[in-house]
Amino acid sequence: MAIVGVTFAIPISIAIYCGEPEVLLSFIIPMILSFVFFLSVYIPFRKVKFRLSIRQTFAIVALCWITASFMGAMPLYFSRTFPSFTDAFFESVSGFTTTGCSVCPSVEDLPRSINMWRCLTHWLGGMGIVTLTVALLPLLGIGGFRLIKAETTGPEKGKVTARITTTAKILWLIYASLTLIEAILLRICGMDTIDAFAHAFSTLGTGGFSSRNASIGAWNSPAIDYVITIFMLLSGVNFSLFYYLIARKVSDIFSNSEFRYYIGIVICSVTIVVLCLIPYFNNFGDSFRYGIFQVASIVTTTGFGTNDYILWPSSAQFILFLLFFIGGSSGSTSGGIKVIRWVILGKQVHNETEKMLHPHGVFSIRLDGRPGRKDIVFNVAAFFMLYIALLMITTFIGTFGKLDIFTSFTAAASMVGNIGPAFGSLGPTESFSVLPNFLKWWYCFAMLAGRLELYTMLIFFFPSYWKK
Repeated sequence: MAIVGVTFAIPISIAIYCGEPEVLLSFIIPMILSFVFFLSVYIPFRKVKFRLSIRQTFAIVALCWITASFMGAMPLYFSRTFPSFTDAFFESVSGFTTTGCSVCPSVEDLPRSINMWRCLTHWLGGMGIVTLTVALLPLLGIGGFRLIKAETTGPEKGKVTARITTTAKILWLIYASLTLIEAILLRICGMDTIDAFAHAFSTLGTGGFSSRNASIGAWNSPAIDYVITIFMLLSGVNFSLFYYLIARKVSDIFSNSEFRYYIGIVICSVTIVVLCLIPYFNNFGDSFRYGIFQVASIVTTTGFGTNDYILWPSSAQFILFLLFFIGGSSGSTSGGIKVIRWVILGKQVHNETEKMLHPHGVFSIRLDGRPGRKDIVFNVAAFFMLYIALLMITTFIGTFGKLDIFTSFTAAASMVGNIGPAFGSLGPTESFSVLPNFLKWWYCFAMLAGRLELYTMLIFFFPSYWKK
């Protein structure tokens, strides 16, 4: 709460600079409350030694994200820019989980400080609230690795350095540096300073909130499109690889199985989409510009838009639809199933085929040039089962909100995969404000579950969690 409270200083500064006194108290009051709560807990317990159990770790991470979302909703609701707390909470959850779907019909009517806060929630949620806490508060060093494992993405979690607090600090430093570089480039390309930082926050967090109703397409600038495309693709890469680049361990980057497949998926998808778009735009330049942007936006689960892909040829839409179920790399800020899980499943299918041909052969999955553990296949299979189950349940519940089956299914895929836009009546140019309140609350749960890799939220529904 204290960390989220500190970040309110950024929208407060924007409100003062832009002359928006009507929203100041909406940020100041929750900021003061967060510090009061923090001090009331920290002062009496600061010298207490504690060690986290596995059950406590899951509870802390889940409650941390719910609390952050609640805190983020307070200024949205108190400023009366969102008509109900349901809408404010939905917007906040969508921000922190980097989903990027909005219930605001016209974001251009919002105060600039509110829009900055919406984009900032992406940035905070992208690398992770808990990861930031571990980086800034050494008192959580005990059990810190468990905390990060409970919220980071991918089937395997590792440390870049020996100390988890050092790892968290390095990853956040890389994250902040890339954000600053993108903001400077966007400023050079024509955005004003506030919009440049806001969209850099959204891009690196792979969120998709924008201060314009037409998203990035409002600027109609090829330079801005390409800058954001590059940083979206970079944000879909495992951030550990950036550390290897800095440490001059280039061979570790190119030997990374997931990275190679991630690049391959992007290249193949862009090639097919661009070829499908050439008859639509009647020239290669626009086809490549809009095609690579939308592929990067969907595969990294960012959700930005420069053109309404609902109007594109069905063949191009189909490739984008497939990308809904891919996601970026593990250890990135992207949502979705993740490339590495598809790689593991694909290799296991190959092994099973080989076993049919050579019954007495011994086969193993090789990742990064090394044999992988067999239990990781079971881990991935269980994840897929949970993912499909939540996807089907969310689709079914969506039909009670008067959504047609296709819209409900793609909306479910968008919520669980933290993508943002869907197809049908919830496409990239539409608002989620038309949904009934019960569906918005369920979507909040689906977004949080998807961001925390399912287990961290769903484990509370298993009786074994509550047994000693």
